[in-house]
Amino acid sequence: MPTHGSITKAGKVRGQTPKVEGRKRIGISSSLRNKNNFKKRFTLHRTPGQNKPGQRKRKR
Repeated sequence: MPTHGSITKAGKVRGQTPKVEGRKRIGISSSLRNKNNFKKRFTLHRTPGQNKPGQRKRKR
């Protein structure tokens, strides 16, 4: 079975690319997250999850 290129060149491009450090991600505190969830659910009357009543597609 023929191969696409030689096996000795495997990983050539990845080895040539310069290493870039990822940025530090800092999450919000749990009390702030709970406060935001409370606002969404009780003061704005939104339902949790992806199946929100206004955004659901209706079946025909």
